[in-house]
Amino acid sequence: MDLKSNHSAPVLTDSAPLGKSRLGGHHGLFPCSPSGGAAFSPNLWLSIPKKKTGVLDDVRAIGWLDAMKSSSPPHKKFNKDINIELSSPDPEAAYHTWLLKYPSALASFEQIANFAKGKRIALFLDYDGTLSPIVENPDNAFMSDVMRSAVKKVAKYFPTAIISGRSRDKVYEFVGLTELYYAGSHGMDIMGPVRQSTSDDHPNCIESTDTQGNEVNLFQPAREFLPMIDEVFSSLVKSTEEIKGATVENNKFCVSVHYRNVDEDKWKAVWECVEDVIKKYPRLRLTVGRKVLEIRPTINWDKGKALVFLLESLGLSNCDDVLPIYVGDDRTDEDAFKILRERNCGYGILVSKSPKESNAYYSLRDPSEVMEFLKSLVMWKKSSAQ
Repeated sequence: MDLKSNHSAPVLTDSAPLGKSRLGGHHGLFPCSPSGGAAFSPNLWLSIPKKKTGVLDDVRAIGWLDAMKSSSPPHKKFNKDINIELSSPDPEAAYHTWLLKYPSALASFEQIANFAKGKRIALFLDYDGTLSPIVENPDNAFMSDVMRSAVKKVAKYFPTAIISGRSRDKVYEFVGLTELYYAGSHGMDIMGPVRQSTSDDHPNCIESTDTQGNEVNLFQPAREFLPMIDEVFSSLVKSTEEIKGATVENNKFCVSVHYRNVDEDKWKAVWECVEDVIKKYPRLRLTVGRKVLEIRPTINWDKGKALVFLLESLGLSNCDDVLPIYVGDDRTDEDAFKILRERNCGYGILVSKSPKESNAYYSLRDPSEVMEFLKSLVMWKKSSAQ
């Protein structure tokens, strides 16, 4: 099997390469230089042979099972860049060693604030694992009232957007704040501010209204895939109904098959159900997240592209006085981290309790630290305005 190192999750059908964005950069902005290393284990990008035999099918299944297991850290893996074993006998010591490369955004807040002086901050946030804890039942991933208050306050001072793998409607239902911009389905369903130039640049962008009756732009680059996604969702609901703990979620432009509550000896059965369905749809691809298999359209779009689109919609791209900050915890957030790192135009902040390679510059341990970081931004903005 051909193995490729890449920052993305495994794919069954390779997506188009990430195009060069029009996002401007700020050189010499960061405390460390780009690592250029792989964000995750090399076996997390799999080129699947097209010809199917019994042996190749076995190899394919083993590769995907490895990817599914590796999406549930900590697991043994030696990280050459930071010279520690990720499943160290002393996890706390390993974590503190990892912090040398990905410093805490709270401990480094003064440094971040110094870089932000004279700049306009634009804030982008993942939802699950960032604003809410990871829970066994995805339908119960509720945001706390104190977190909602922190997000509401930070949005008062900075343009703020949620970019999630969930459907846009579901994320809005969880968050419930009209002050934000929302991008669901890994950025394939964006509701943002109206800008004529954005409508001209993107034929899939149409003018609409939000729940408050305000004019907004609705951007859905994968709209043509909606019937296909609905078919896949229905098929997967039927094919996984006998697997205890497996749940299938329709996120409008992608389908998520959660195996968090499935016994590990049944994970292969989950993958076989998904593989059996997706092989009928060559225009869809399969990726692995945190104990979830996701089926998405094979288009040149991801959270990094959504980040660029929203900056353009806000009139904040190609501006030397703009500092984008993206906070996320999942592999899909790496596309956004990568954009910021390659362009030297902002900060990626990884939310993680365990060491892992990333394109982020800073880290936060969990949603409670994310909340403290948001509060710190508000306090800094208030003090700097005096």
